[in-house]
Formats: sequence, structure tokens, C-alpha cells
Amino acid sequence: MRNAAIVGAFELPPQRTTPGVTSLEMIARAAKGALVDAGLTPQDVDGLMIGPQVGETPQHAPAAVSEYLGLQPDFADIVDLGGASGPGMLWRAAAAISAGMCSTVLCVLGNARDLERVPRSPNRNPIREFDVPYGASGANQAYAMVAQAHMAEFGTTSEQLAQVPVKQRRNAMLNPNAVFHGKEITVDDVLKSPMVMSPLHLLEVVMPCGGGAAVVVTSPERAADLRRKPVYLLGAGEKVTHRALSQAPGLTTSPLSQAVGRAYRMASVSASDLDLLSIYDCYSIVVAETLEDAGVCAKGEAGPWLEEADFSISSTLPINPHGGQLSTGQADLAGGMGHLVEAVLQLRGDAEGRQIQDPELALVTGNGATLSEEVALVLGSSRA
Repeated sequence: MRNAAIVGAFELPPQRTTPGVTSLEMIARAAKGALVDAGLTPQDVDGLMIGPQVGETPQHAPAAVSEYLGLQPDFADIVDLGGASGPGMLWRAAAAISAGMCSTVLCVLGNARDLERVPRSPNRNPIREFDVPYGASGANQAYAMVAQAHMAEFGTTSEQLAQVPVKQRRNAMLNPNAVFHGKEITVDDVLKSPMVMSPLHLLEVVMPCGGGAAVVVTSPERAADLRRKPVYLLGAGEKVTHRALSQAPGLTTSPLSQAVGRAYRMASVSASDLDLLSIYDCYSIVVAETLEDAGVCAKGEAGPWLEEADFSISSTLPINPHGGQLSTGQADLAGGMGHLVEAVLQLRGDAEGRQIQDPELALVTGNGATLSEEVALVLGSSRA
């Protein structure tokens, strides 16, 4: 794991809609930005990792993307882990480099958001068998059930969960690329916003956007000759347990607890060693459960912890200093990659306007489906 370094990172500013733009174009823009940031060219890239949603090319996607970007990689793969796809790419890229399959991997996600063109495809799986026939359909319903379960078991309140979007919005005030930059909110605003699915309000639910993000991974030896301060992958963990909520082992904990445990052990760190949390936040309840499963607070204590915690860059443990997806916007799968980009910028001291003072260790998490596909990464500013 310590033989891979992130040397380039870039994120497109999220947009509510991207009419007339294809997913391939978004991927190309994000890829170009990451390569320019690294001081590399397409000819330097011999590995490629993409997500499954390339709308213009439902089959042979790695080859199509490679052709579009002018790449001829020795290694190519698709990572299909929902919102965990971005972080999941990173350790796979490190493994491919360690295995000698390639030396420099482009990891890129991107999607267009054209409301006139929304694809629908039929499928048959446990969700169609055991969830949808009973009205259990969509992310809002699923995460609302998770929130209800947490409230019922631990006494968590709506006021406590509202702290997540409020405190992350304060961080977004320092990020001009955030969709909600300049629009501070209060707990009262959250609780008065429309109820999307009880107990979750509109301001606790992520806003879909168009955009893209990418990172470039290479060996530490090559990183020493490049323009940017490298950020090192120190530990990684991954766990997949289910797709349909009806098949989940439980609702008040997630596979992240196992993924984080592996990442901590690999990096020889614990939650108390972290300087930054860049954690997936599609809904307020996801942040609450992530804090518990990552060992930042005890199981069932996220509610009171959120009331007292300071998320800001001047705190002892900043959380999503870019504002998270709840305030920056969720560019589909690239939203998860955005957490990785933010951690890289912070650890190398390039988070202009919102820089944490001398961070050394960051936890990045990714979440796919409904707390189903989880990835945890420990990143460091040094290999030590």
C-alpha cells in the first residue's frame, strides 16, 4: 500500500444540469484536469479505472473511454461500488501498480445531467422481489428507514441530525465551488424544509448535480520527480454485504465498520490519530452512522456527539471542509471521488481558503447503494 502515491487531483465544479454535454465529455474534462495538475500527459498513463455509468457506451466501456481520451493502457477496469467507486479505485490502482501491471493509473468518474435524457433500464433482483412490490423504492425511502431505526434504537433526534447539513454548510462558505456557497442555514431551516421521507427533510438530502473528479496514482519513486507533493495511501478496507435494504444484516451499523477496521490496521493507526475526516454524506444519517462505525464516537452516541462537535477547519477533527456533498452537490458517482480529492488537497496544503493547519492523516470513506458497498482509506502526507 505504501508503494502508491496520488500525484494529481482535479474536480469539476458541480452544476445543477449539463444540457448538451455527454458523460464522456465530463470524463475527459476531469481526466485532463488531473493530468495537468500532475504535470503528465495521456502518453504517461498506462492504467485506467472508470465507473459503470458511461451512458454513451453501455458495453466495452474501458476501451471506449481509452479511445476517447487517447490512451492505450496496459491495465483497465470498471469499479461498480456506487458512491464508494472513487475510493475503491484507489486501492485497486495501488494493487495494480504493486503487481507490475502498470505504473501510472488514471482513476476518473464523471456524469452528465440532462433532464431531457434520463435512461431507464429494467432489471430483476432482490430489490424487485422483496422491496419494490411493497412500496420500498428509491434512496430516500431506504435512508429514511435507516434514520428511523437509529432513532428508535438510540433516541437520536431530528434536531441532532440537522447539525450535519448546518455545520457542513458553514464549511461550504469557504468553498466557492460549492453549489450552496454563500447560503448559510440553521437547524430551524433544516427542520422547516419540506419533509422528503420521514424523518428526513429536504436539507438533509443530497442534491444531484453534473460534474466529474479524478486522481492520478503512481509509484513513490516516480512521485519524487513530479511537480506536486505526493499523498500516500497507507491503508484500505472494503466490504460489501447486500444491495436490497431487505437483505441488510442490520440498519444501525454498516459494512463500513469492517472496512475501517482493516484500513486502520493496515495503516497502524486509530481514530484518535486522524487529523481530517472526508466522509461520504449523501444523507445526514449516513454521517451519523459513519462517525460511529469509524470509531470517532461510540455506537448510538452520534446524536449527542453531533450537537457538541465542531466540523470547522480550526477544530481538532475537521469534517468535510469542502462542505461535503450535502453542500457542494453530488455529481453522481463523482461525488464520492470529491471526498478523495478534498483529502488530497488538504494533505498537500493546497486547499486554498479552507486549509487545515498541517494535517498528516485523513480518513476517506465511500458508500454505495444503502450502506451496502463500503470503502475506507487512510491517506497520509508522508509514508511513515
